[in-house]
Amino acid sequence: MSGVEIIGLGHFAPSRVVPNSEIENRLGLQSGWIKRRTGIEARRYAADDEALSDLAVAAGDMALKRAGFRRDDVALLLLATSTPDHLLPPSAPLVAHRLRLASAGGIDMAGACAGFIYALTLADSFVRTHGQAVLVIAANILSRRINPAERASSVLFADAAGAVLLAPSERDDAGVIGAHLAAAGAHYDLIKIPGGGSRKPFGADFDPAEALMAMPDGQSVYTKAVAMMATAATTALGKARVDVSDVNHFIPHQANARLMATVAHQIGVRPDVMRSTVDQFGNSSAATIPFTMSMAAEKTPNARGDIILMTAAGAGLSGGGAVFRS
Repeated sequence: MSGVEIIGLGHFAPSRVVPNSEIENRLGLQSGWIKRRTGIEARRYAADDEALSDLAVAAGDMALKRAGFRRDDVALLLLATSTPDHLLPPSAPLVAHRLRLASAGGIDMAGACAGFIYALTLADSFVRTHGQAVLVIAANILSRRINPAERASSVLFADAAGAVLLAPSERDDAGVIGAHLAAAGAHYDLIKIPGGGSRKPFGADFDPAEALMAMPDGQSVYTKAVAMMATAATTALGKARVDVSDVNHFIPHQANARLMATVAHQIGVRPDVMRSTVDQFGNSSAATIPFTMSMAAEKTPNARGDIILMTAAGAGLSGGGAVFRS
């Protein structure tokens, strides 16, 4: 077997619904302001007793149960997250343990909004090389990293998890058939959490506000993210030798509705193949693509041979695009 197929999808969002009105009232914004500019109507926030691993386990468990796959046969868990349970140890080993993946390795991947694209690409290579299944989970609890006084991040970010179980396939042409990964470190500081790392460690004089997200120039983030996502998607299509008209499912990072529509227009994707959850679930960074893939498949299942185009960009700047044949 030299191909790769998706045999299970899963998703999870916390039960607490946060409508726009709650944020608009806090920030003194006019009613309807957030919906007009972002396309977001509501988002989900984790409960006080929920940690990142709880969301990840729920999504991963759904993917495994839907696949009916033996958990002992999963060889690797890749967890794409920017909000682990702790700075140390990594959360993936805990998630693997709670999912009863007794034979699996586990590692966190901090790729911000592009984390799932990176994890999917590496997982596909592992499955092809070793002939064993890989569970990819992307999850974030961004509600605890939002600066409540900063409009740019407050109106967008949310909490969710999505999971994809990859396994060997007898079809050589199945799996990631084209990918392009990108980084633009010159724009490293456009989205950041200033404190808590080795550059500015915790200490007696640490300002708690520096442990929150900062995005002071939202317009620059928008412009550069659109360019990176469109270029990555187009390049991935070229590597796959697939025309954009052949795409059956377009699942961009759910940054906001306006950005997604702009990227779709620039690469020429038909509006009817766009898959989106941003209106009710907001932007959960790396989780948005697998979360949306899982939810969309409940209404529009992926048929054998379908072309799925994914693209993302986020903090770092890091980004990428991938073309997956079901």
